[in-house]
Amino acid sequence: MSLVFAVMGAGSALAVPSFAIQTGHPCQSCHVGGFGPQLTPYGREFKLRGYTERAVDFNLPVSAMAVASWVATQKKQASPPADGFSTNNNAALDQVSLFVAGGLGSHFGGFVQTTYDGVAKAWTWDNLDLRAVTVTHLGGKEVVLGLSLNNSPGVQDAWNTLPAWGFPYTSSALAPSPSASPLFLGALAQDTLGVTAYAWVDSAVYVEGGAYGSPSQSALTHLGADPFDPGDIDGLAPYGRVAYQAKVADGTLQVGAFGMRTEIHPGRDRLTGLTDRYQDLGLDGSYQKAFDNGDVATFNARWLDERQTLNATCALAGPAPGCADARLTDLRADASYYWRNKIGATVALFDTFGPANPVLFPDNRTFRPDSSGVTLQLDGTPWGEGTSPLGPRFNMRVGVQYTLYSRFDGAGRNFDGAGANASDNNTFRVFTWLAY
Repeated sequence: MSLVFAVMGAGSALAVPSFAIQTGHPCQSCHVGGFGPQLTPYGREFKLRGYTERAVDFNLPVSAMAVASWVATQKKQASPPADGFSTNNNAALDQVSLFVAGGLGSHFGGFVQTTYDGVAKAWTWDNLDLRAVTVTHLGGKEVVLGLSLNNSPGVQDAWNTLPAWGFPYTSSALAPSPSASPLFLGALAQDTLGVTAYAWVDSAVYVEGGAYGSPSQSALTHLGADPFDPGDIDGLAPYGRVAYQAKVADGTLQVGAFGMRTEIHPGRDRLTGLTDRYQDLGLDGSYQKAFDNGDVATFNARWLDERQTLNATCALAGPAPGCADARLTDLRADASYYWRNKIGATVALFDTFGPANPVLFPDNRTFRPDSSGVTLQLDGTPWGEGTSPLGPRFNMRVGVQYTLYSRFDGAGRNFDGAGANASDNNTFRVFTWLAY
């Protein structure tokens, strides 16, 4: 039985040209490098104000996106990553997404995304963020008040530090990934539904609170999601977020904190009468600076600590001293530089670690969840300013990624006890990302 969660799928890609048509601004106004999802300060304002800004009376609120890639690992994988693929050197149409995205009047807006997973060969509902907003004043300061109905904790966030929109902004399910990951890093995406309320004060202070629950097994099955992984939330899971943003050295600095407390019946099993409890607390920060020549530099960082009390999982696994109490710490940082806001280079560091637990991590030599490494990316977006020969709705990014592991599932060398090294999973990926 797997007692930890892996972040799977094609990554948190988002590019919605219908918003560009609606606002009359090219993609690079909202997005660093002229392509989503990394937001500029203007893009954050557009999102926090409910996607309502409009420069035209009407535009078709429909967009499409596709991501394709070729993936190779340093050594072939022990088994194919999915049906129909080989143990190495795989090419795939990672995903095709359709969006209904736009604003309605001055108080309502959002987007609904549905995605075809080209690796799993299945359709599913994807990111959802529907908003109601109003603007008032308090003490002479403008206050945006909003409500968000969404299906993934953090998908409503306006900074690229939380997992929902963090780097890498596109990835492939064909690439190997560590088996241990905090619940907050994506295990609840598309398996929950929540409502959060927020206030955005004077474009500087952000405060948000809300809660998430689990749709029924039948509803998730019809929506194409897996209703059993990770399971269903017992009652409601509270979520909170605060952030402060300010101008510093001609750039935009943000610091914040977030947290969530979740109790889950793993696999929707209620026979034990017990739940698994996850308490996620984190700190994050970002800095972004646009230069007069069009270059843009960004930095994002996050620290996440997850305390786990896995009473249900350990009861299902059988008696084992010390099984229930576990902890994962996840550190992420990335820096990028975009030349003329078109050609970019990004370096990202990641480190996940925690205490040894032979029940939770039985498939590695050290019984530890530790994985760490670096991801490098080069990419280009030639038409982020809206000058594509196919019209302003069309945009494209092409790029290469290389991920190097210093540790993988517990160790750098012989992590599985059968001679496999972390570097065997080093992954080279070439990708094309289209939006219309």
